[in-house]
Amino acid sequence: MSTQLFGTDGIRGRANEWPITPEVALRVGRAVARFMGTDGSGSVKVLIGKDTRESGAMLEPSVAAGLISEGAEVLLAGAVPTPAVAYLTQKLGCNAGVMLTASHNPYQDNGIKIFGADGFKLTDALEAEVEKIILDESLPNAAPVGGLGSVEQLDGAGESYAKFAKKALTNMALSGLKVVLDCAHGAAHAVGPGIFTDLGAEVISLGVAPDGRNINEGFGALHPEKAAALVAEHQADIGICFDGDADRVIFVDENGQVISGDRVLCLCAKALKAEGKLKDDYLVATVMSNLGLRDALAEDGIKLDVTGVGDRLVIESMRKNGYSLGGENSGHIIFADNATTGDGIMSAIEVLAIMQRTGKKLSELAACMDEYPALLEAIAVKDKPPIDSLPELVGAISAAEADMGEAGRVLVRYSGTEKKIRVLVEAKCADAAKRHTEAICAAVNATIGC
Repeated sequence: MSTQLFGTDGIRGRANEWPITPEVALRVGRAVARFMGTDGSGSVKVLIGKDTRESGAMLEPSVAAGLISEGAEVLLAGAVPTPAVAYLTQKLGCNAGVMLTASHNPYQDNGIKIFGADGFKLTDALEAEVEKIILDESLPNAAPVGGLGSVEQLDGAGESYAKFAKKALTNMALSGLKVVLDCAHGAAHAVGPGIFTDLGAEVISLGVAPDGRNINEGFGALHPEKAAALVAEHQADIGICFDGDADRVIFVDENGQVISGDRVLCLCAKALKAEGKLKDDYLVATVMSNLGLRDALAEDGIKLDVTGVGDRLVIESMRKNGYSLGGENSGHIIFADNATTGDGIMSAIEVLAIMQRTGKKLSELAACMDEYPALLEAIAVKDKPPIDSLPELVGAISAAEADMGEAGRVLVRYSGTEKKIRVLVEAKCADAAKRHTEAICAAVNATIGC
């Protein structure tokens, strides 16, 4: 189901340009209050969190104003990780939670994610219903349902989430582990270091001085090289790198090597299976995961459920089937027994716990799979016409698939959050992956490239 506003992870774009404007944010607030209050249960309570972007100061009061105008009670959590909003929405009995973040994007962007009362992101169908209200031309002139609402600053929001996250590590401590923690100057900067210190680890922090504009800039999940250097310098056991809203995490092993998200999913699945905690012996991953993950899981009798791109789709499959573990190669990992959304902090605690229980270094655990050589390119495009309407591009894709057969695959898709097309080619032969990637990218540039 397609929408004008919502992409694969909420509404996202350049701050102060449509749709990330105060006007749209206000309408989002009004729409959330109306949609979440349709059960007739009385007043609506909504939690708002944000990351550290300067534009959060513009969007937060706008969303709050829309909610208040519809009689809603608004709780402002301040700068907290996205998973904190998911957790607190459920814990505090809110009708909805709103997170203002553009995740891994640069500071100039921002976005709006909406969570239901159960702490889960809205489904495509529910987002479409909310969008109808947002775009309804009569909305600005519609009379409020009741009187004006209220707004309250929620003290201790980060501390409440931190207490919850630490409970994931039961009957065990992280004593003896040295951790390099990169918070990307983002939403985890205030709570992240304290969580791991409280659990017993020695923590070396970086990316913990946000100024509104440095979020993700040279730090965090997109730039693990700084953490890798510090791991080597301090002879640390692990590097942990969050993105701007801390719903995803990238790891660095004790040798300073960045570990792919697929390897992390694989080692977690194998560990949970060995402990009898992997429900139905299934892992949920997306089409972006490497073919090597499928092969490695099969060796241990673990089955792979493949979804479309986005942690929301992974979670929907997990909820539908009752699975306990899922995630994306990009670093979103969902441990369903503890969380309702991707949670970088919780995932890091789980990986550290596996290291402690097994007595193995991260490099040993991450050697659980062999990855097919793969190339992933992101190309800026002028527009996003249907891919099957571009004969030159379709021809390049078909030629690659025919040449590689079962020994490789091609995935070409538009970004759900940026004006880009992503080209992924995997093959057992690295030369084949390179050759076909170049041909497909050339076809993109010749048709819709900027």
